[in-house]
Amino acid sequence: MHILAAPDHPAGRSDVERAIRDHDGPVRFTGWTLADADLSDLDLDDCVFERCRAPRARFATARLTDARFLSCDLNNTLWMGARLSSTAFEDCRMTGADMAGAVALHVSFARCLLVSAQLPGLSFHRARLDGVSFADADLRRADFREAVLTDCILKDANLTDARFQGADLRGADLGSLRLMDAAKFKGAIISRQQAADLLGTLGLKVL
Repeated sequence: MHILAAPDHPAGRSDVERAIRDHDGPVRFTGWTLADADLSDLDLDDCVFERCRAPRARFATARLTDARFLSCDLNNTLWMGARLSSTAFEDCRMTGADMAGAVALHVSFARCLLVSAQLPGLSFHRARLDGVSFADADLRRADFREAVLTDCILKDANLTDARFQGADLRGADLGSLRLMDAAKFKGAIISRQQAADLLGTLGLKVL
């Protein structure tokens, strides 16, 4: 894979297209500034974005199979219709990212901030999520079945119709649990302390 250092100017769609064309395949973009870039519809399969600044960039309907985003600023990015198959996000800032309508399969997130992100219907089936903040995120109809969440935050997320059967939530911050919230996590595994917090709202103690 060709490693491309950042150009001496903010890059746009034409720069990315040229880089892929000139190197006849996937490349590693290192330190590029792609703020507001429109990368919609591009074939970015197997590409790596490392330490790139791409706030408000648009990846709508882009192909991103086996692509990797490492230590990137992806705040307020748009991913509608993007093909995210085995795509990996590590140490990324993704506050406000909109992935509604993305075609996602085996997407992985590690140590990412997805605060207030739009993730309705996204599949995390059997995923291992480590250090991910979903605080205030839209996770309606998301699939967390058999996922393992470690050091993750679900506080104040919209979990309407999300599925948690078999999910291990013992390492997750679920926020201030109330009895009416319990149904959202039906079938999930929670810790003794989380159960005690839940029952504590009823004035009960777990010994």
